[in-house]
Amino acid sequence: MLGRVNHVAIAVTDLAAATECYSGTLGAKVSSPMALPEHGVTVVFVELPNTKIELLEPLGETSPIRAFLDKNPSGGIHHICYEVEDIKAARAHLTGQGARVLGDGEPRIGAHGKPVLFLHPKDFFGTLIELEQV
Repeated sequence: MLGRVNHVAIAVTDLAAATECYSGTLGAKVSSPMALPEHGVTVVFVELPNTKIELLEPLGETSPIRAFLDKNPSGGIHHICYEVEDIKAARAHLTGQGARVLGDGEPRIGAHGKPVLFLHPKDFFGTLIELEQV
């Protein structure tokens, strides 16, 4: 069911500083910032030959990233995103196995313009999982 790793997301307190670190210090290609109000974040993508790193900064007081940063003031890995061929079939399989989908369970459009779902971290050894349909 799982395809390749699409990206690893890192929550940061200062997106501009994190972008400069990845582009300047590490020499990576970094996208322009993109505000995603429906997800409560501003993101940039660090492009690597085999995957991407998504840097997330809270957008607004109700951002789920703000709560994560309250618990992890230095930031850190927030989630891992795997690609799936059919997100609704993946959801049906996973919920049939007892996994919990966050939110209302319906796919939403993510940063890449494709349907995404998030799976409860307690069902996956403390790791928040994002699924993105390719």
